[in-house]
Amino acid sequence: MEVYLDNSATTRCYDEVAKLVCKVMCEDYGNPSSMHHKGIEAEQYLRYAKETLAKLLKVNEKEILFTSGGTESDNIALIGAAMANHRRGRHLVTTRMEHPAILQTMAYLENQGFEVTYLPVDREGRISLKDLERSIRKDTILVSIMHVNNEIGSVQPIAEAGELIKQCNPQTLFHVDAVQGFGKFRIYPARMHVDLLSVSAHKIHGPKGAGFLYMKEGAKISPILYGGGQQKGMRSGTENVPGIAGLAKAAELVYANLEQDVDRMYEQRNLLIEGVGHIEDVKVNGCPGRQGAPHIVSLSVRGVRSEVLLHALEEKEIYVSAGSACSSNKPQISDTLKAIGVEKDLLGSTIRFSLSVFTTEEEIRYTIQALYEMIPMLRKYTRH
Repeated sequence: MEVYLDNSATTRCYDEVAKLVCKVMCEDYGNPSSMHHKGIEAEQYLRYAKETLAKLLKVNEKEILFTSGGTESDNIALIGAAMANHRRGRHLVTTRMEHPAILQTMAYLENQGFEVTYLPVDREGRISLKDLERSIRKDTILVSIMHVNNEIGSVQPIAEAGELIKQCNPQTLFHVDAVQGFGKFRIYPARMHVDLLSVSAHKIHGPKGAGFLYMKEGAKISPILYGGGQQKGMRSGTENVPGIAGLAKAAELVYANLEQDVDRMYEQRNLLIEGVGHIEDVKVNGCPGRQGAPHIVSLSVRGVRSEVLLHALEEKEIYVSAGSACSSNKPQISDTLKAIGVEKDLLGSTIRFSLSVFTTEEEIRYTIQALYEMIPMLRKYTRH
């Protein structure tokens, strides 16, 4: 049995999405900037995608900016906001357990002379609103907080944080990396006081290489790409029409039965957590129950290196991740695990299981059985 439990890294495309992407590439392949029929045909896909995404977020269509995915969206939000607002202030705020697309971009901005405050998190990976309140100053131009952590599934209090930020400094922009939250929760930026929101298609059963950035009308953001002036000059370059069409279709499908699908994922997540709970020295990281995301389970297995367990599971055709796929091929310890205070001997012994709408109860039970069989064996092997 093949069991794919690495959906936080990427997801399998919906069949309808794959067919649509293929159709746009092979039949409706015009450049949306062209003025002839094929170009107009392509441009209609962009218009429909904006309408679809704007309706889901309850925002204006002109507030949707298409990008190549989460990393580019994050970069535009952070660098664009910093460069456009640096005369008003040079102070930025984020957390210690963001995605590398945020942390590395913040490091770049520090090198450019900006000051960054990194908020701590508790052992479940959640920020303190009091810490957030204390961090906001008159010269704070941007706060960036991840909605759902990609490694341990912690969910931040985004609505409460947004309200607090605007109370402390109405001019401070609020950016949310919603790459892991979009498609798992109902997100309404205007109600949550969110000015900028990053989303990636391939996390919601869409194609790789497509995403969008919600930009509240009036938010002062400088472009970081220059060229032909597409998307009103905010993101030059010919739009990825097949990817954008697939993104919109995936968003439609993932939100069509959201509550039922999320309930089922929570049931399977709980089944996995309860199943491994009887294995000695296995610790679950992150928030319990529905306080955490429905699709992510982080396990620290004492006495077994994460790579060893990952490949042992792979031999049984169970595919998981040793942390974030965006950096899992690098020999470094997770900033997230360090931020929540995971014990030193467990930092290199943590793996992530991430579910999707395609995950079945049978697959979860198969995985639990495999873990029961292999963890004691691997521990004996390690001791020798």
